Order: sequence, then C-alpha cells, then structure tokens
Amino acid sequence: MVVGSEVPNLLEPGASSTLVVSQDVDLAVPVERLGEVKRRLRALRGFHPSPDEPSVWLPESPGLLEVNFLGLDRATRDSSDTYVLEDPDLPLMVFGLLSLLQPGRPVEVEGLTVPVPRPAGLLLEKLATERSGEKGDRDLLVALALLLVASSTDLDELEAAYRTLDPDLRRTVLSNLAILSLLEARLGMPDPAPHRDAVAAVRRRLEDTEAPA
Repeated sequence: MVVGSEVPNLLEPGASSTLVVSQDVDLAVPVERLGEVKRRLRALRGFHPSPDEPSVWLPESPGLLEVNFLGLDRATRDSSDTYVLEDPDLPLMVFGLLSLLQPGRPVEVEGLTVPVPRPAGLLLEKLATERSGEKGDRDLLVALALLLVASSTDLDELEAAYRTLDPDLRRTVLSNLAILSLLEARLGMPDPAPHRDAVAAVRRRLEDTEAPA
C-alpha cells in the first residue's frame, strides 16, 4: 500500500499528480506478508536495494523515484510503538502509527492498480507523528494536500479516529495543525496560505471533541 506523499497525488481527480513533488515512494508492507513481498521483489527489474539501507530500493534509470519499504503491524497495541523487523534481505522499520491506516479504494493509473489507504487514517498518521525540521514541515504539507482531496466523509472518519487516540497523541495532532497553519510555502508543495481557514476549521472541529458533553 502506498502511504507517503504520492497518496494525495493519486487521490486527485484523474490521479493528476499536481499536489506534491515527491522525493520517493513509501510502501507499507504488512509484517505478516513480508515473505510474499520478498518473493515478488526477486522478479523486479530496474531497481536494486541500497547497499547502506536494504529497505530502500534505488532506481537504475533517471526520472524514477526510490522506494522506501516500511512495516505495518496491525497487532500493535500502542500506536506510538516503533520497532525493527529484522530480516537479512528486507528489514523493516515498523511504525505503530501506521496501524491507523485502513485500505481505501485502489486507484487505477495507466492500467496499473495502486493500493492506497483511506485519506483519514493517513492524514491522522501525518498529524500524530512528531518530526522536526524540513522533514516535519514536508509531512505537514502532505497532510495539507490530503485535506485538499478529503471529502466530508473523510473528515467524519478523521474525527472518529481522533477520539480513539491517547491524550498525548491528540495534543500532538492539535499542535501540528497549529504549526501547519503557520508554515510558509515550499517549492513543490501545496501553499498553506490560501487554506489557513480550512486548517483552522479542522482544528476547531477536533478541539470540540474534547469539550465535555
């Protein structure tokens, strides 16, 4: 399942890929299907594992993006847990927050069926992850891109999933929404300025879930 910055591009009408200029493609591998993925990779041509990081596969032709393989463990009890799934060929960093993702409707692109998550789960994962610097800012701008393609149903799902988070993660989500509303534009990423009201509205909606009934 594609889980990185390419997702909002794929979810655009016609998968037009205009929202985010991606630097790589992140693929989430369910830990129980690692063996199956490794078998498929043996037949892959045009990519090879990085000698420094075997979970990163590098393209052999210019114009292609590198592929990062991440682990997804739905049995993770704490969504903030992170561990390494050791494997001699394809070790995976397993991020607990990826357990927030649920499979969405696959996207058809030039005859290829691409599995993607439902927007709400990936949006929540981006907002609940604590990162700093350029990487953190880019992740928040990917969250903005997801907001731009989110439907009212997606926002309902976001609110419902937010309620299930631990208080610390809920505070991180609200903090990251506040940071997102203050970010400056970056080349190849959506400009937050025209969408600050929309970001603020999502933050208020989630804050309202904290209010006593």
